[in-house]
Amino acid sequence: MRIDIVTIFPEMFQGVVGTSIIGRACAQEAVEINLVDFREYSGNKHHTVDDTPYGGGGGMVLKPEPIFAAVESLLMEGKRPRVILTCPQGEVYSQSKALELAQEEHLIIVSGHYEGYDERIREHLITDEISIGDYVLTGGELPAMVIVDSIVRLLPGVLGNDTSAVLDSFREPLLEYPHYTRPADFRGWKVPDILLSGHHANISVWRRKESIRRTLLRRPDLMARLSLSKQDEKLLAEVKREEGLE
Repeated sequence: MRIDIVTIFPEMFQGVVGTSIIGRACAQEAVEINLVDFREYSGNKHHTVDDTPYGGGGGMVLKPEPIFAAVESLLMEGKRPRVILTCPQGEVYSQSKALELAQEEHLIIVSGHYEGYDERIREHLITDEISIGDYVLTGGELPAMVIVDSIVRLLPGVLGNDTSAVLDSFREPLLEYPHYTRPADFRGWKVPDILLSGHHANISVWRRKESIRRTLLRRPDLMARLSLSKQDEKLLAEVKREEGLE
C-alpha cells in the first residue's frame, strides 16, 4: 500500500512514521508513506497557501491551487486513488471505515490548518471526508496520524500475529474482553480462575460473555448493532441478571 500525506507540517509525522508498528511496516515494505508539503506548490515566493474568506469573517481559508497541485502531482496513470480530507464535517471514523480503506492500494490524505478549506477542494478533489470525533483540533495532522495507524496495523503481516487485528474491539460491535498476564496474584487481585484452567472452550465462552458485559455496561449503543446468536442471547441474559439489569 502507498499512503501520501499532504500537509504543511510534514515534520509532525516523522516520529509516527519512523517508529513502532508503522516504522516496522515501512521497513518491511508493507506500506510506503510519502510526506508532501503543499507549501511547495503555492506558486508564490512567500509560499502562501491561505487567504481571507470572500464575504468576510474571521480566520484564514486554504487556497485551492496548492492543494490541487500537490494532489495532482501524486496521481499515477490508471486507477484514481481515494483522496481523504480530514475535517470536523466529515463522516465519523470507525473500525469498519479503517477496514474498508485498508483494502486500497493507494490513499492520499489531505490535512489542513486554519479556518477551513476552499469549498472547491471538497467538491472537485476529495472522495472522502473523515472526522475522528466531535471536538476541535488545531489542524488535520493528528487525525491523519490516527487514520494511518488504524489502517497500517490491518495490513497482512504487520502485527506479526494476524489474529490480533481480528480480535480487536470494534471489529464487530463488541468491546474486547479483559486481558490478564503474570503474576496470577498481584496485591491480592487475582486472575479469574477460568483463565488458569487450560480449558480453551470454556475460556472462549467466558471471553465472549465478558465482551458482551463490557459492551452492555460501557457502550450500550453498540449492542443494538450486534447480531446475537442463540448463545449470545443466553450470555446476555446471564450478564443482565448478574448486573441487576433485568
